[in-house]
Amino acid sequence: MPNIKSAKKRVLVTEKKTMENKAVKSALKTQIKKFLAAVAEGNKQQANALYPETVSAIDSAVSKGILHKNNAANKKAKLAKKLASIA
Repeated sequence: MPNIKSAKKRVLVTEKKTMENKAVKSALKTQIKKFLAAVAEGNKQQANALYPETVSAIDSAVSKGILHKNNAANKKAKLAKKLASIA
């Protein structure tokens, strides 16, 4: 544990931000898993409904700095390809 006041504050702020980032990342993974489960079942209607929500969650993570924009583009491309495969 640091002794300097500003260093103590940085530790607290970092812990708080880490928890927020984990929450967003966890929610994103859950959303992706929901979409992939719908695709695996072959449920085209549900997959079509979940796709925009999933893409929105990915874009939200990018805007918060949790995912890199290229990583997000890669994820979205893979999801779109899976969606097209059940068509």
